[in-house]
Amino acid sequence: MVQHQRYNQLKNGGDEEAATLVFVWTNRGYYRRRRPKILSFLLLSLLSCGFILAPHFFSFSSALSHLYFFGVKNDGLSGDLDVNAPLCSSISNGSVCCDRSHFRSDICFMKGDIRTHSPTSSVFLYSSKNSDDNVSSTVDGDELQHEKIKPYTRKWETSIMATIDELNLISKRRNSDVDHSCDVIHDVPAVIFSTGGYTGNVYHEFNDGIIPLYITSQQFNTEVVFVILEYHDWWVMKYADILPHLSSYPPIDFNGDNRTHCFTEAITGLRIHDELTVDPILMKNNESIVDFRNLLDRAYRPRITGLIRKAQEKTSGCALATPKRMHNQPKKPKLVILSRKGSRAITNQNILVKAAEEIGFEVHVLRPEPTTELAKIYMELNSSDAMIGVHGAAMTHFLFMRPRCSVFIQVIPLGTDWAAETYYGEPARKLGLKYIGYKISRRESSLVDEYDKDDPVLTDPSSLNQKGWEYTKKIYLERQTVKLDLTRFRKRLLRAYDYITRIHLQSQHLA
Repeated sequence: MVQHQRYNQLKNGGDEEAATLVFVWTNRGYYRRRRPKILSFLLLSLLSCGFILAPHFFSFSSALSHLYFFGVKNDGLSGDLDVNAPLCSSISNGSVCCDRSHFRSDICFMKGDIRTHSPTSSVFLYSSKNSDDNVSSTVDGDELQHEKIKPYTRKWETSIMATIDELNLISKRRNSDVDHSCDVIHDVPAVIFSTGGYTGNVYHEFNDGIIPLYITSQQFNTEVVFVILEYHDWWVMKYADILPHLSSYPPIDFNGDNRTHCFTEAITGLRIHDELTVDPILMKNNESIVDFRNLLDRAYRPRITGLIRKAQEKTSGCALATPKRMHNQPKKPKLVILSRKGSRAITNQNILVKAAEEIGFEVHVLRPEPTTELAKIYMELNSSDAMIGVHGAAMTHFLFMRPRCSVFIQVIPLGTDWAAETYYGEPARKLGLKYIGYKISRRESSLVDEYDKDDPVLTDPSSLNQKGWEYTKKIYLERQTVKLDLTRFRKRLLRAYDYITRIHLQSQHLA
């Protein structure tokens, strides 16, 4: 009822876009009933995860508010043409077919004589057929079809999409008088996408880029070439361990490479399923987020082996080695605290460390920096039993934890309940982690020192969120730190410790 009231308010107020978003989300059950298998899967997920959604808490007064608060499921998506792209499932040779039916991203397919032309931001498909009723002729007599696409997975965010380079996909009649020569001929398909937008934020790099790239390209078993718009050398270097497991070929800088690259098949745009996840129902071979995580393990394993060897070499010779545990001394569960400085920092972190050690954890404090090698973060979290962190982009690293035997504790500051659950809590459960959310009380927030006890900032965060993303960002994300009530938080630590101990005992019994 509240959602419908919100829809009517937005509709009558002239905010058609926001009203449409609320309508789609409110009526999502109807549309999903049209796909019984997907509905069954979602119902099981809802029952197992206890997902609670309150979209009426948030307004859509700005495009950026959608970034933070609107996680609409993108049904019917995957990288597989036949199974998951019904609008383009039977594309014929010499054709361009675009599927624009999905909320999060557009995706276009080309088949035939495909040639890149970076000076005009175009990809041409040369055809011998004439225009007909199914394609749109233009002023250019040789042009059969002209599609425009921005290959980035946040289609609904007009502000960020305005920064994404647009590609022209043009089908033209082959003209014998024009030189169509190829500089580079590829005998595998191309996947064309952008690393612009929010790239630079680790959450968006995985959610909007790496995972959708996995979803879209997995069907090719690495026999695919990545063509990148808004190419960044640092991005390619940062994900240099992962990319060879998705493509056996070096990526192409579309804007920086003026050569004509020729393909017989191309996909422009990426499929995306939901927040930090892979839906097996929508994948050709039923791959899941666990399969993606297994790929990460294969990708980082060689580098981790090298890091371990280097560490062992440093402790050789006259250096003192770490004492070995006695045979009757059980190994302590390893707890990693993802530390922040500045906004959303845990100001009594030292006391937290001591409390966790008293319970029986071996505590490691990790503060990832933008320049920290991902393999090093992976090595730390892959060997951990539990992770604690305050809601923020760094929580994306839960993907590096071991499914079915690790605990992820997310500290949830004031005003971030829905986002913490949607972007990290629910995806962590899908990965198979034991997820424990810790919602702080008002007295644990630094905002209690800035505002009167009856101020809506403290008593009704949803009312501030309704004003738009700018308020949420400025107040709850940029100006808030956390001082944990260790009496309350200790209960979460004990729950995590008991869970890990039980898992270890079960593993020993099975061994």
